[in-house]
Amino acid sequence: MQITMLKAKLHRATVTHAELGYEGSCAIDGKILDYSGIREYEQIQIYNVNNGERFTTYAIRAEEGSGIFSINGAAARLACPGDYIIVCSYAELDEAELKNYQPTLVYFNDKNDMVKTAHSIPVQAA
Repeated sequence: MQITMLKAKLHRATVTHAELGYEGSCAIDGKILDYSGIREYEQIQIYNVNNGERFTTYAIRAEEGSGIFSINGAAARLACPGDYIIVCSYAELDEAELKNYQPTLVYFNDKNDMVKTAHSIPVQAA
């Protein structure tokens, strides 16, 4: 049996561009892609914290160190510069792979600087 698990989460990144005329996708700073393990052209889910929109696209590489999170193509209608987003990728794992599995979690400030990394989400208190 395969189970879909969170592979990487980029938490509260700030949208820097929304390019309606660009050929689809979400451009993400290459350094962030490399650190998180998200590959170029990999399917990603984007969750817009500001307006609740949730959509699927794929990642492309933006200039390393640029802090770019650009929502492109039709998805540019779902996010505006300044919006906070959560970007997630998922992986299909079998039971053996789950034993030692940990996702990569990356947290950002409002300038898209990586401020914290983790491999688990704290337990939610009542």
